Amino acid sequence: MDQPNALIAKARAVIPPCFLDTPQYEDELLNEALGRSVTVKVETANPIRSFKGRGVAVALADVPAGETVVCASSGNFGQAVAHIGRARGLRVVVCTSTDINPVKRARMTAFGAQVVEVEGGAEAASRAAASSAAETGAHLVVDGVHPGIAEGAATIAEELARDGEFDAVVAPIGDGSLISGLALWLREHAPRTRIIGVNATAAPAMQRSVQAGHPVTVAPTSSFAEGITIPRPHPEAVARVRDLVDEIVLVDDGELRDAMGLVAEHLSVLAEPAGAAGIAAIAAGRIPHRRIATLITGANPRPALERS
Repeated sequence: MDQPNALIAKARAVIPPCFLDTPQYEDELLNEALGRSVTVKVETANPIRSFKGRGVAVALADVPAGETVVCASSGNFGQAVAHIGRARGLRVVVCTSTDINPVKRARMTAFGAQVVEVEGGAEAASRAAASSAAETGAHLVVDGVHPGIAEGAATIAEELARDGEFDAVVAPIGDGSLISGLALWLREHAPRTRIIGVNATAAPAMQRSVQAGHPVTVAPTSSFAEGITIPRPHPEAVARVRDLVDEIVLVDDGELRDAMGLVAEHLSVLAEPAGAAGIAAIAAGRIPHRRIATLITGANPRPALERS
């Protein structure tokens, strides 16, 4: 793998401008509510409402126009593959579970993807994507496995560093691509900064896997934070997170809901539960640092009637 500075330059050359140089700032009233200095980086003001476009743009950079890409996704990753794929002249197939957030499904379809719903949850969707790619010769792109996805996310850390060095950087963690990408850059340029991931209490598969040293299956007890709800991480993702991340903390559904309220009130952003996980961990007192950076990423919440 190239050195972090070279990775950043290569990634920024292929990531569409709409995903780069996102707003980052402190909000005084949010700081007051949280009791500390928090720089928020808002990764929602783009066509897919999350950071995923950065890494997918890198992962698909060398796929020739006219070919087919297959992935499995609960929504945001699939949106990114659909959006970037359409711009690159690719055909995109997204395998997903039957309980997919309808907002995310509609947006994947709007970006031109063929969405295939699969009975049996996330693991069944992953198997279906792999089978489809093997049978058709399509390119399989797996979130948490393809190194380009983390390399694209590394551009976020480089942008955050323009505001100086932080005591801690806190990020939601599902498949591990985001936090691994942040850590790629931070370990080289800000080695004193602690890198902290946030799992949902109802879906702690990555935390348990890192503790065990290998992938562990943990059946989620809630899908409220669907963007970071996975039953079992990939071995490559576990290895990266063990190597690069200092700690993973947990937040429950109530804490996520409260954090969504803080983000809406002070930042005027309608974050989905996973997108507010960093704020949830800070508000719950699980990040014992004074100067913190976190991301708001993911603004595709389920419709209110469906959540009730």
